[in-house]
Amino acid sequence: MIFAIPNPTLEEEIALARIEELRRELRHYVAEPKRWVGQIRRVLAARAIQGSNSIEGYDVSVEDAVAAIEGDEPSTASEEDWQAAQGYRRAMTYVLQLARDNHFAYSSQVISGLHFMIAEYSLNAGPGLWRPGPIWVRNEATGTVVYEAPDAEQVPDLIEELVAQLSSDQEVHVLIRAAMAHLNLVMIHPFRDGNGRMARCLQTLVLGRDRILEPQFSSIEEYLGRNTQAYYQVLARVGRGRWSPASDAHAWVRFCLEAHYIQAASVLRRVQESEAMWSKLDTLRAKHRLAERTISALFDAAIGLRIRNSSYRLMLKGNDEEISNQLATSDLRSMVRAGLLKRLGAKRGTYYQAADPLLEITASVRSNRKELDAGSLFTP
Repeated sequence: MIFAIPNPTLEEEIALARIEELRRELRHYVAEPKRWVGQIRRVLAARAIQGSNSIEGYDVSVEDAVAAIEGDEPSTASEEDWQAAQGYRRAMTYVLQLARDNHFAYSSQVISGLHFMIAEYSLNAGPGLWRPGPIWVRNEATGTVVYEAPDAEQVPDLIEELVAQLSSDQEVHVLIRAAMAHLNLVMIHPFRDGNGRMARCLQTLVLGRDRILEPQFSSIEEYLGRNTQAYYQVLARVGRGRWSPASDAHAWVRFCLEAHYIQAASVLRRVQESEAMWSKLDTLRAKHRLAERTISALFDAAIGLRIRNSSYRLMLKGNDEEISNQLATSDLRSMVRAGLLKRLGAKRGTYYQAADPLLEITASVRSNRKELDAGSLFTP
């Protein structure tokens, strides 16, 4: 027996409708192949990697998460943190493929295969293998056990129940199905390590299979990374300290719906701001007679990312435009001379950040931002 998918209440149905309205509007913005959409897609994927790994204590900057996606080298991440980011990037790349596979079917092999990608760098985690014995979750601050997972002997059968649930409940709203896939996997705790990352990855896969939005635009991993304590608290409340599949999962579903509402509103706002920002940056680029390709670097700098020669070249390669190291250096120098970028560091550590004109554009576009709040999604 695993956690059953709860029937949505009237309040939850209303919340789902509000989220769907945001998702439809977001789909309208990202449906057309515009370069700035590709840039946002890449940053959202990086923030998902950063968010999910940060929950487990792995510290990776957005720039390094972008580097993991593009096959670049890290700037500041430690070796272990970088390996964790690389593993999660591999799993998420596979999720993107599975989301488009017309012949896809959920299976225990898909779950164990994703875990292998996530944890391959750590043999102690038993990548791709069900745990051989009991496992407990401890509060790192106090050392006390806060959750006891089901016996290891039950894991294969419980995973098969989860696969059956994922395969059969197609009439249930995808946001609820995805939330319950996350809950069941993290409560079964089938692996020695990496269960949280695996559960969040599975949730994103379920969302991606929905095909209303690409996984990068529908994932809530960034939100969970920013609200880790609330995430742990609701899991503890529903989990009740040990494997308790008869527990009511409504609190978890509501938490996930609030996460989706805030994340969708946040992404929609970023997309709208990015469209306006791209237009202003292109006007500024043309004024300084810079090559059209330089807008990619100007945009990344304007949203707060560091630019390196290698990251600039890889960014353009992702846009099907390859340039040499020498030409990239020339472009970056031109942007510095125009007063749009600032050069920092030295030699191999050289990087570039937004100068005042870019910061002013960012500030003007974001000047009317309002605080996002899911408090009104459900009545107290």
